[in-house]
Amino acid sequence: MSQNAALAPHASVWEGPLLDGFGRLHTDLRISVTDRCNIRCFYCMPAENVQFRPREELLSFEEIARFVCVAVRLGINKLRLTGGEPLVRHDLHKLVALLAGIPGVRDLALTTNGMLLAEQAEALRRAGLRRLNISLDTLSPSAFRQIARRDGLERVLEGIAAAQRVGFDSIKLNAMAIRGITEAEVVPLARFARQRQLELRFIEFMPLDAEGRWQSDQVLSGAEILQLLEAEFGRLVPVPPKQPGQPASDYRYQDGGGLVGFINPVTQPFCHDCNRLRLTAEGQVRNCLFSTVEWDARALLRGNGSDADLAWLIRQCVAAKKAGHGINSEEFVRPQRAMYQIGG
Repeated sequence: MSQNAALAPHASVWEGPLLDGFGRLHTDLRISVTDRCNIRCFYCMPAENVQFRPREELLSFEEIARFVCVAVRLGINKLRLTGGEPLVRHDLHKLVALLAGIPGVRDLALTTNGMLLAEQAEALRRAGLRRLNISLDTLSPSAFRQIARRDGLERVLEGIAAAQRVGFDSIKLNAMAIRGITEAEVVPLARFARQRQLELRFIEFMPLDAEGRWQSDQVLSGAEILQLLEAEFGRLVPVPPKQPGQPASDYRYQDGGGLVGFINPVTQPFCHDCNRLRLTAEGQVRNCLFSTVEWDARALLRGNGSDADLAWLIRQCVAAKKAGHGINSEEFVRPQRAMYQIGG
């Protein structure tokens, strides 16, 4: 459901921090640049016959940059590009350069499945991208195909190596945690990350799969993964958050083998610290990954909306944010859109 974008802005729309009704300050914007992807992970997309948005419905790079300029004036300073798979969007490095050049943007990152990263890593780094999160659920080709429903593990590994070669400031690996599938992947992934001095993060399986088959008993919890790691590598020590609102609980290996993080939206929701907004590829603003309501920024961007109108829409979206997603409550309503349609 989209909210009407044609709302008259209040005179003081530019004044004051971007706070919701629970006092949470919003500084983080996740921007989906496409709903398309070159693999079909079952926790995100249908296996076949995917209905993608027509390309003319997607925001242009210039429209995204204009929205970001408005958001930055309201206090947003951290950006992450997502999809779908963002690297299938043609000339993505040009968008990176536009966003990196906006005064007030302090952090610019990208989440990718890594399949096209080997070819694009250098151009992205030159354009101003500094941080990467690369999805890597397994090191087994057969398990990769089971999860992604496509081949491509070697291409992902090549992408990781290329990213390290060109010198990104930070590279994290994201691994989905799914009971009955990924238990055997935990220790090999940890060894891989430790050997390459990469930070690894395990993410609990969420009810955002396109086929609607998610069940709570499929969630492999962060606490269980922590036990598996400690059985292999010894005690892990909690690390204080690097930034307010970060979704991961970080730990360090006592032997100096780096960091590992746990994103536990199901068993340990972090909604009380959430500082994020989302812009979908077709220009809808969302205040939660699990929101059932969207605010139509594209109507303003392609109509006669002013920057003040956009700022008012963003404030309306933030003001309507709920206390939490409520996955574990009886009132939880699963969003109609899947992860690839929202932006990871």
